Amino acid sequence: MLASCSLRGLATLRKSLHRCHPGFTCPTPHTTRLRHAFLRQLVTSIDPSHGLSEEQLAIQQLATDFAIKEMLPNMAEWDEKEFFPVDTMRAAAALGFGAIYAREDYGGTGLSRLDASLIFEALSKGCTSTTAYISIHNMCAWMVDHFGNTSQREQWVPQLASMEKFASYCLTEPGSGSDAASLSTSAKRDGDDLILNGSKAFISGGGDTDVYLVMCRTGGEGPKGISCVLVEKSTPGLSFGKKEKKLGWNSQPTRMVIFEDCRVPASNIVGVEGQGFTIAMKGLNGGRINIASCSLGAAQASIEAAAEHVKIRKQFSQPLASFQNTQFKLAEMSTEVVASRLLVRNAAMALQEDHPDTVTLCSMAKYYATERCFQVINDALQLFGGYGYLKDYPVQQYLRDSRVHMILEGTNEVMRLLISRHVLSDLK
Repeated sequence: MLASCSLRGLATLRKSLHRCHPGFTCPTPHTTRLRHAFLRQLVTSIDPSHGLSEEQLAIQQLATDFAIKEMLPNMAEWDEKEFFPVDTMRAAAALGFGAIYAREDYGGTGLSRLDASLIFEALSKGCTSTTAYISIHNMCAWMVDHFGNTSQREQWVPQLASMEKFASYCLTEPGSGSDAASLSTSAKRDGDDLILNGSKAFISGGGDTDVYLVMCRTGGEGPKGISCVLVEKSTPGLSFGKKEKKLGWNSQPTRMVIFEDCRVPASNIVGVEGQGFTIAMKGLNGGRINIASCSLGAAQASIEAAAEHVKIRKQFSQPLASFQNTQFKLAEMSTEVVASRLLVRNAAMALQEDHPDTVTLCSMAKYYATERCFQVINDALQLFGGYGYLKDYPVQQYLRDSRVHMILEGTNEVMRLLISRHVLSDLK
């Protein structure tokens, strides 16, 4: 019954069940039930629903039902035709998936980062590529909601939450990828306006989306000279490169975004001038959890498909599932997914609570989950044998759509740098 409603209704059901301190003892049955519920929520297992509260189970089921009914039947066609499924995404937004962790006062759903992870993992089983774009859109919506002024929030959050308008995140440039603080796109003052010049590369949704959150240089060199500027698609001086041909992520367009004397009001600065790099990095903390969650969903779907296949497929007069090699491989795959899920959910809770190690934990989750889940999907494809290489089977698409997760939202090499920096600073 709960799974049939929207997330905005579910958001009002939040309880303080998990607040019971695990060290507190009390003989009353009520407190005992609270403690048992708290302990259940510490458990993560092969079944991604384990360890979730009643509300979280309903949220997860809502996303799963949408993925299976509205996304999975179209996944292969969207990939083949490189179709950006706007109507399907707006239907997802009607359930509350457009601005999941934005505040409710201007139309956000008001859920937690963990709730968002559950949603993206579930949706990704239906189409990893489309879910990945939805996760980026959510990151943009949160940036406007969290750092924008009242006027910006009032104008944009409702439109982004409903996906009436779609958003793109613009940080990477042809000459600055991992070294994001060296970006060169400029925004020079001209009275009450800014004049933007430069270009952004590999922009998800580029050319098809309606608003661009652009990190550009309004000051001197380094991160403190960067501001975040909101640029609408209709702005003169804004243009787009060709649609890129990609290995995966084909249900979302990718283009260069080009600024040639692009004039925008200075009031379009999100936050304050010089805060752009901080805004970009804080957005990416959530983005890394989101994209890792997408990898989790693809890996979970691949394990489930492979497990069913090896029960049916026979060689040497017996099912593949009867061979110890197959059994061991499924055990390894399942262990990696559970370990990844633990890291991702832990990082989501750390981000929600503003834990001092949030950057490190998000980096660990993104690095580990995207790499291990990609290998799990690859192993699933191997269990399918030649069939796994055919586009009639979805495992190959999960593989292609997940490969880029090790590159975007900060490469996994940068994730290792962030983790090691923390470790070495603790040893001083």
